[in-house]
Amino acid sequence: MSVWNPPRLLDLVGMSLLRDEALAFAPLGDLPTEFFPPLFMEAFHGRHSETLKAMVQAWPFVRLPLGGLMEMPHVGTLQAVLDGLDVLLAQKDCPRRCKLRVLDLRNTGQDFWSTWSGSNVRVSSSSSMAPVAEDRSRTEQPLAPLEVFIELCLNEGTMDEFFIYLMQWVEKRKASIHLCCKKLKILSMSMENIMKVLSMVQLDCIQEVQVNCTWHLSTLAVFAPLLGQMGNVQRLLLSHIHVSALDEQEQQHVVQITSQFLRLHHLRDLRMESPSFLQGRLDKMLSFSPRCLKTPLENLAITHCLITESDLKHLSQCLNIRQLKGLDLSGVPLTGFSPELLQVLLEKVAATLQELDLNLCGIMDCQLEAILPALSHCSQLRTFSICGNLLSMAIMEKLLQIPYANTYIWNLRKRKCHEEPRGKTGIKTQTYWRTDLRIWGGGRVSCDRTRERHGRIYTNKRKVDS
Repeated sequence: MSVWNPPRLLDLVGMSLLRDEALAFAPLGDLPTEFFPPLFMEAFHGRHSETLKAMVQAWPFVRLPLGGLMEMPHVGTLQAVLDGLDVLLAQKDCPRRCKLRVLDLRNTGQDFWSTWSGSNVRVSSSSSMAPVAEDRSRTEQPLAPLEVFIELCLNEGTMDEFFIYLMQWVEKRKASIHLCCKKLKILSMSMENIMKVLSMVQLDCIQEVQVNCTWHLSTLAVFAPLLGQMGNVQRLLLSHIHVSALDEQEQQHVVQITSQFLRLHHLRDLRMESPSFLQGRLDKMLSFSPRCLKTPLENLAITHCLITESDLKHLSQCLNIRQLKGLDLSGVPLTGFSPELLQVLLEKVAATLQELDLNLCGIMDCQLEAILPALSHCSQLRTFSICGNLLSMAIMEKLLQIPYANTYIWNLRKRKCHEEPRGKTGIKTQTYWRTDLRIWGGGRVSCDRTRERHGRIYTNKRKVDS
């Protein structure tokens, strides 16, 4: 015996509106709030433009997380939504029903749609996705600028029709639209186009900036004033910034860049990959006074570049690194440096340091031995990586004897490099190994076995639950 499940009222209303889109404009003002999200999803996936346009004008929530529905951006549906917004923007007063103040085009909001698409729908008044209680005073006030949130990944080769249409729409409505972006990523785009796009963005909304393209120092100097306006940036990544010569013009570029760095009061995470201009200038790039930063740096990465001993000395004296949680100096040659410099640096951050990366730094036995006492004081250290350095077995054994090293060791690999003769007899007494050593904290371990294969020694560790 089959059971007949009659369609819900929601389904019947949806089918009626989508079947005849001309009906959409009349009844939406009286449509219950819980009908809007599932009906909007049906209209969006079915590309019912007129229904979408009408629903935007009566949207009973503060935020419309459109990006959560767009697996593949479609210009037609975007145009329908923006047409609906145009109707709202043309009105002097806030409509009685519509509460929409934020259009979110980021890949977020899936929870909102999945919640409202269910049969049992609840409204949480504390959520920005919940309908706003009727406030008569709001209907008498002019509309505040509408916020549009996007993800900005600037790449000349992937500027699609969707992005171009959106930018053209925003450009014509600057007075009534605030284009907001939390994360800015630059892959490949001319500075002219970058400046054109960013001229439409609320720069103080940006919290993370990634420059993942090869720039000359002069290009970064042109970009620097824009960066200085991003006063709420917390994370900054600069990759492969090159310099042709150490002339007076390049020195001026460094001054222009550092003057804008001083305006990043909320910077917590600074990463510079292959900054060829940095040698001898680290004091200028990190010339933040304690008053410049609201909070000290939490993560600092300076990788794959040359620095001087004075650079490392300045780094250890910088007041804003005293609460570092992560320090990455991978690929920075430290071979000829005084062992005490690295020791002083680690002592300054010992109380808070959680991750330390010294891969491919050319560290020798004397340098590693000098920092062992400081490492033993790093009570918060969870990850220590020292791969690709020429170290003796004796110093590695000392490293593994410090307290935190016994908590959890992962993947110790050593490759025999050479043996040094000692004394007049010429007997080979010291063996050096190219290491691939990472130490992780977080649990007790027991060592199963050590075996050699293809010239490498592997130490297998089995984690034991505490």
